[in-house]
Amino acid sequence: MTTGTLYGVGVGPGAPDLITLRAWRLLTGVPVIAWPAPGDGDSFARSIVAGCIRADHVEIPIRVPMRTERFPAAEVYDAAAVEIAAHLDAGRDVAVLCEGDPFFFGSFMYLFQRLSDRYPFEIVPGVSSVMAGGAAIARPLAARNEVFSVIPAPLDDGRIEAQLAACDAAAIIKVGRHLGRMRALLDRCGLTAQSCYAERLTLETQKLARLDDMPGDAAPYFSMILVYKGDEAWPSPVLETGS
Repeated sequence: MTTGTLYGVGVGPGAPDLITLRAWRLLTGVPVIAWPAPGDGDSFARSIVAGCIRADHVEIPIRVPMRTERFPAAEVYDAAAVEIAAHLDAGRDVAVLCEGDPFFFGSFMYLFQRLSDRYPFEIVPGVSSVMAGGAAIARPLAARNEVFSVIPAPLDDGRIEAQLAACDAAAIIKVGRHLGRMRALLDRCGLTAQSCYAERLTLETQKLARLDDMPGDAAPYFSMILVYKGDEAWPSPVLETGS
């Protein structure tokens, strides 16, 4: 029996015109589209590609409660995998949306883990928010032989400080409620002046600032801090002139 194909589709950081041509072509052709969403509220991933979703598309919402424990999310992905598998078994292709890139901290990887051994699949890469961040602040992320690290803000301070000490540049992601702690940590490391804050990249509500200009202790989930401690004197004209 011929089954459908499972597609993991990166839809980029937010701006619809940053969706790749391959992703757009695929999404307008498949019969079933699955998308992640919080327990309550709209799906950010779906909003990015709303322009290519037709009335006859079958849509599968995957609502994941935003909690630190793994088990509620695991049960959600188990149930979603069963629903997606039913369509694949019936010969229908299914595209699963993922903000940014599917395999860069993307939720699609959890469905891939559950389904890839049984069905044909294709991964469609997308523009990540980290790449969009470097473009937005108009400063290279790294150059030559510099080591660039991606550091999740929920890690404990000791691990983050060790990672920062070992690299030349970094993106601290998932900042959210950790903004105040990250600012204090970067202050201790003497890196605040070399750090830039970015939120809601590529959207109309995008915000860019020097980290030392950011008040408060919390930020949106879709925010990051870009740190550069290498030897190159890269300017950041966007931040120098304001945003």
